[in-house]
Amino acid sequence: MTEEDLGFAKLVYEQALGDDKYTFIEGVENPFSCTILIKGPNDYSIAQTKDAIRDGLRAVKNAVEDKCVLPGAGAFEIAACEHLLNYAKKEVSGKTKLGVNAFAEALLIIPRTLASNSGFDPQDTLLKVQEEHIKNGDAFGVDILTGEPIPAATAHIWDNYIVKRQFLNIAPVLAQQLLLVDEVMRAGRNMRRETDN
Repeated sequence: MTEEDLGFAKLVYEQALGDDKYTFIEGVENPFSCTILIKGPNDYSIAQTKDAIRDGLRAVKNAVEDKCVLPGAGAFEIAACEHLLNYAKKEVSGKTKLGVNAFAEALLIIPRTLASNSGFDPQDTLLKVQEEHIKNGDAFGVDILTGEPIPAATAHIWDNYIVKRQFLNIAPVLAQQLLLVDEVMRAGRNMRRETDN
């Protein structure tokens, strides 16, 4: 290790803020890190702020690593649902069509929840957003302030690609596991009936 590896700072000092001591490093020539001081009235609000900062930094990290983002505000889910419903009409037949339709409808939970949590009627909001998406063909999501359709890209509302990929991967796995539990419970009931007879 050489002196160049250590970097340079004009001023390093320690200061007490409340009961805690903090080290401040100022005048750094090539800064590659920073410290965020979080203050709050209680531990709960400090933890909330800390989690929000961590989530934001993680979202930026994911966007940089993926080199990709998707339209947010439920726009991706609405577009994916519409695509799946069209696919089910043209390309699929039999019971498979029911599965594709069920998966497409399940995707709408995200925009429906956004509308509900924002205090708007979920069905009215969802219908308006879906109609706007079909009419314009653009990625429209839920405006949580007005409950109206909003073009996600124009409003600069984005979601991480990896988050959407993960939930699309895990949703079918969880559904299979739940169905498997149902099968095991049904088999257990049948075995109990056989032993009782």
